[in-house]
Amino acid sequence: MQFTYPKSERLKSKTTIDLLFTAGKSVSKYPLRLVYVPVDLPDEEQIKMGVSVSKKYFKKAVDRNYFKRVLRETYRQNKHLLTLAGEQRYAFMFFYQTSDKLSFAEIEEKTIQLFQKFVQQATGDSPQ
Repeated sequence: MQFTYPKSERLKSKTTIDLLFTAGKSVSKYPLRLVYVPVDLPDEEQIKMGVSVSKKYFKKAVDRNYFKRVLRETYRQNKHLLTLAGEQRYAFMFFYQTSDKLSFAEIEEKTIQLFQKFVQQATGDSPQ
């Protein structure tokens, strides 16, 4: 498993982003939220991921950029959990939804829980 976040995995398509907000499903683990939708991607691509931190919670761009970096890093280190959802290809948008400044360790713990919750929801397993 490669722990990378290449350009090919970044969500940039406006039509896919619009699809996420109109037809996407979501799963939450406070303060994180993951919105996802199944999409058709080329064979070499399995996931498209974007991150977002609202200006509502962090007025300064420095703070928003810090939390976006943290979200990308926790995704990069734990994306192997998302690939457990089978052969279906997904587009994701990953949100940080609080004004609380959590530590990297807390955000990573919540990310792992969120990804596990997504896998359970996507595969139809019952929560344990």
